[in-house]
Amino acid sequence: MDVLHAIIIAIVEGITEYLPISSTGHMIITEKVLGIESTDFTKAYLVNIQFGAILSVVVLYWKRFFQSIDFYYKLFVAFIPAAVIGFLLNDVIDAMLESVWVVAVTLLLGGIILIFIDRWIENHSNEREITYPSALKIGFFQCLAMVPGVSRSAATIIGGMTQKLPRKTAAEFSFFLAVPTMFAASAYKLLKNYSAISADDISVLLIGNTVAFVVAMLAIKFFIGYLQKHGFKFFGYYRIALGFILLVLLALGYDLKVT
Repeated sequence: MDVLHAIIIAIVEGITEYLPISSTGHMIITEKVLGIESTDFTKAYLVNIQFGAILSVVVLYWKRFFQSIDFYYKLFVAFIPAAVIGFLLNDVIDAMLESVWVVAVTLLLGGIILIFIDRWIENHSNEREITYPSALKIGFFQCLAMVPGVSRSAATIIGGMTQKLPRKTAAEFSFFLAVPTMFAASAYKLLKNYSAISADDISVLLIGNTVAFVVAMLAIKFFIGYLQKHGFKFFGYYRIALGFILLVLLALGYDLKVT
């Protein structure tokens, strides 16, 4: 992976991390399109550039992020399911990360859900305090995103809406929950693959995280405004179109396997 490849993937990560279209799925597709060899460092890079996206949330919401101890307890409760299940199923998740078939199917199915979710779940306008039980339930929704192509953002926002949170509140809690979740995933992957990272690779990681940070800040601002006004339909149609294109290419025999 060269610097240009790293920047392109970081841009994709920054745009898609907080949109309900699956950042992991898009990075896997981008990796294949660019013809990047899937090495231990590449796999670590796809996870570790999330540090930049994490920092964008902290910077944008720093006044709200650094609030009461109770808030952090609720984040921790929501984080627990992903921490436990992610640790237990780490090898299974890594195997799925190499399958474009999985990404294509989940993009398509997730798109159908997003088109109809606004009909299925009422958008409550009244602010509600997030309770510990609701935080835990949102945490279980987040576990769905361990399957590549299932957007973490979409899963947790929908999870919040099932707890009668307004779209904006659910989206913002989803962003906050991303901080401990992605930090833990990134740190774990870094420790697991540190031996595969050279001195030159460190500069690539720094560049990638910087780019992801800037792009993610812009994406978050766009998404919050768009979601409040228009809901999820556009993202649903986009996911269906992309998933359908991938399935057609796979059916025609194109080699889209990440190797």
